[in-house]
Amino acid sequence: MTFESLKEIILSSVNASEEKIALDAKLIPDVCADSLDTVELAMALEDKTGVNVPDDMMATFRTAGDLLAYLNEQGA
Repeated sequence: MTFESLKEIILSSVNASEEKIALDAKLIPDVCADSLDTVELAMALEDKTGVNVPDDMMATFRTAGDLLAYLNEQGA
């Protein structure tokens, strides 16, 4: 998965401004407003990529780059 693909999923699933989404952007508060947004993002990622992203796993990702690395490790 590319960063651009991840960015598109983020933009379609949570209310994030495009300019704040970067590899080093913190998932909360830069990309997602709160933990509910991270749950919505996890569900969207699962729908679009087929990769299971458990809620407790989402809590461990500090940045969008961390999330991207996980998705790539899982074959997204």
